[in-house]
Amino acid sequence: MIRLTVNGHNVDVDADPATPLLYVLRDDLKLNGAKFGCGLGQCGACTVLIGKEAVLSCIVPIAVLTGRPVTTIEGLGNADKPGALQRAFIDEQAAQCGYCIAGMIMRAQALLAKNPTPTNDEVRRHMMPNLCRCGTHMRILRAIERAAAAMKSARIDSAKPA
Repeated sequence: MIRLTVNGHNVDVDADPATPLLYVLRDDLKLNGAKFGCGLGQCGACTVLIGKEAVLSCIVPIAVLTGRPVTTIEGLGNADKPGALQRAFIDEQAAQCGYCIAGMIMRAQALLAKNPTPTNDEVRRHMMPNLCRCGTHMRILRAIERAAAAMKSARIDSAKPA
């Protein structure tokens, strides 16, 4: 039995320690946001956060996750109350087929957590490991810029005295 912390909840998983996180998320925990794309860590469809780092869950064995929090797309928001990046991706209509979008959002979340005001070049460099076969890259970039601006505005508003 391996204890994981996923989206703020402790869960016990009865799986081989070498099992990739992606399989545990999808098969055991029924969190289907992270997608199986290549299984080789080359496409980014399975991207989740471990701590504040974007990782490819298809190549991370669950054995290395004890005591390290995992966040999936489901942990950022939901259909009724989407997170800032999710809202920006919706507003920019960044998804065509949608297969890559959860991974894109999670990689962008890692970037904005470290650098809330990235330049366009920084966004492009950071997002390079994640592929979009539909070619919505420009909408994805606009969505990340929109989310960064919204998050900045929210920080400024929350810092103002009441």
